[in-house]
Amino acid sequence: MDRITQLNAAIIKAIGQENRLKILHLLQEGEMCVNDILLAIDQEQSNVSRHLNHLHRCGVLTRRKEGLKTFYGIKHPEVLTLIELTSEISRKELAEGEPLLAF
Repeated sequence: MDRITQLNAAIIKAIGQENRLKILHLLQEGEMCVNDILLAIDQEQSNVSRHLNHLHRCGVLTRRKEGLKTFYGIKHPEVLTLIELTSEISRKELAEGEPLLAF
């Protein structure tokens, strides 16, 4: 497997989790501090931090500190296009009455 394919798989795997998709949806309007993300998605702090760190390590998010606060933002806006394309496929599948993939 070439390096680009490996990186593609890592990015798709990173964003392919429900809580991470919620985080990315929140961040599409701009960067947010961790506390605001916590309030918005109503998850345990340790869980949200784990997801944020994973998305950052995979190159999906930026991270910056401002005093005691940590802010996250979307590093590459193209990731939002990828999410929108998958949403479009899901809407078409639902409209056609096709069964969704079993997990």
